Amino acid sequence: MPEGLALFAQALVGFLTPAQLFNVLWATLLGISVGMLPGLTATLGIALMTTLTFKMAAGDAILILICMYVGAIYGGSRSAILLNIPGTPANAATTLDGHPLARSGRAGRAMGLATSGSVLGSVVGILMLATIAPVLADFALAFGAFEFFWLAVFGIVIAGHLTALRDPLKGWIAGFLGLLVAMIGQEGIHAYQRFSFGYLDLAGGVGLLPALIGAFGFAEVLMVMTDPSYQVVRGKVESVIPKLRELFRYWRSIIRSGLIGTLMGLIPGVGEDMGAWASYAAARRASKERDRFGKGSTEGLLAAEAGNNAAVPGAIIPVLTLAVPGSAPAAVLLAAMFIHGVRPGPLIMIEFPSFVYEVVAMVLLATLAILVLGLLLTKPLLLVLRVPRERLMPVIFVLCTIGAFAIASRTFDIWVMLLFGVLGYALRRMDYPMAPLVLGIVLGDILDKSLRRGLVLSDGDPTPFFTRPISLVLWLVTFITVLLSFGAIRRLMTRLLAGKRE
Repeated sequence: MPEGLALFAQALVGFLTPAQLFNVLWATLLGISVGMLPGLTATLGIALMTTLTFKMAAGDAILILICMYVGAIYGGSRSAILLNIPGTPANAATTLDGHPLARSGRAGRAMGLATSGSVLGSVVGILMLATIAPVLADFALAFGAFEFFWLAVFGIVIAGHLTALRDPLKGWIAGFLGLLVAMIGQEGIHAYQRFSFGYLDLAGGVGLLPALIGAFGFAEVLMVMTDPSYQVVRGKVESVIPKLRELFRYWRSIIRSGLIGTLMGLIPGVGEDMGAWASYAAARRASKERDRFGKGSTEGLLAAEAGNNAAVPGAIIPVLTLAVPGSAPAAVLLAAMFIHGVRPGPLIMIEFPSFVYEVVAMVLLATLAILVLGLLLTKPLLLVLRVPRERLMPVIFVLCTIGAFAIASRTFDIWVMLLFGVLGYALRRMDYPMAPLVLGIVLGDILDKSLRRGLVLSDGDPTPFFTRPISLVLWLVTFITVLLSFGAIRRLMTRLLAGKRE
């Protein structure tokens, strides 16, 4: 650990230059603005920013993207409080108590509490990132082709299950649709063309960033333009600096929410929105004031914001150690790391030992930036919410088009963006989640290569996929998750457990 502290201190000092601090401030501010505007998600912001930073030095670009990520997840609380519309899906739980506080004339207090919860939750996540990532990287060295195959399957199944709780089948359909998309183009071992139908553009596969920009950008433009317009809560905004007494009163809830949010971020494809909901539910169960939840509860607001922001460093942990994203924005961050020559995965602590601690320093600086900007620039930032969407959405569409084209300078990628935008819009209208779709595209290559490499290593014998210790645990957990998604089996398990208690 002393070696880790030294690497962290060295990384932090390296970022304390005027140029880097300026990057932290403007990228976080832009992230907050993106998160505030309904229809602009953290995923879209990071994807568009990736296309603008791919000629930068790797450290500068990843710092900007992480600040955008942290800022956007935090910024969504503003529109959740003032509009009752979450700026990003991660802020949906914030609307339950944030908007009632705003309607009762305490919008400033609500935004101050959201800022405090976000910062404190993020600090818990940062501590977990600094301690878990190096350990998990060492553990991941035991992963082979058999384990990575089941990790990919587990990621799809658990993401589909948790992002579509009412109907997990829809989440799995979205996830396996992403896997099918990932199969298009040259396969990774022999470079044989699959599903290209003679088109050279398809032979190179479907680009992750154009697909993400379409599914989260153009689809959001279509969703926003077809939804009713929104109205900002009017009135004077009082002081946004929260009372320390209030924060100390709910310290248990904040720490609990930070830990739960980090855990939700660790699970592939689940991410910040489940971090917020799980933290909110746990806080409500443990609270002595549960009757106030949903009516303007301070504890509920703190728990939701601590949970979703703690999930950001949590989602970065599997990105660094397993090259598996914990959320949709983390998937874009993973792609950006590969673009800039950083290879996350089990060898990260061997090939780039200082990079993990550089990322910890980046997240810490972004967290300090949302604290400063959130408390000092609340009133000026509210002007962002008054931008007419009729003027904003065409600009976003143009940025989506430029972003899709910029990476490879191919017109084909613009068509990919448009296709995934229409597909994403149709799927959302039918209540299909987008996170498993994105995770499927990211994990498709890992699943395909790992399956075939495993079969080569075992001379065609599938037994090691089920008998190696880590593989055994992963496929059992996956199987149990699928079983528990069926209502009849859940009810049977409930009856059996109730019978044992009696």
